[in-house]
Amino acid sequence: MSKKILLADDDGALRALIVAALGNGERWRLLEARNGLEALALARMERPDLVLMDMSMPYLNGMEVSRQLKADPETKGLAIILITGFPQERDRESAQQIGVEYFPKPFSPAALLKKVEEVLGR
Repeated sequence: MSKKILLADDDGALRALIVAALGNGERWRLLEARNGLEALALARMERPDLVLMDMSMPYLNGMEVSRQLKADPETKGLAIILITGFPQERDRESAQQIGVEYFPKPFSPAALLKKVEEVLGR
């Protein structure tokens, strides 16, 4: 059975780039969310193997969605990679404290694919 990845980003062009880089349907099933509230609801409903989430999104940012998912006994085991275009050391530390990966933009599609494979391979 293929793994499920939830991709949450309000930038449709970036979502399309990530879908192209990961190859939707070939090795995993990709679900998409356009904001933090959608990401939270889909993660709780679908229980993906991995959540790839932008840090800056409408309604709830990626860090807040991650905190809520990690605080919930039903979803605390989800693997999460936060993607950010504004990497800051305090955000990296906060991500580590709540148990999520931190991945800065800009990135190459190959680097993102490698990170996804690494996280899903654990």
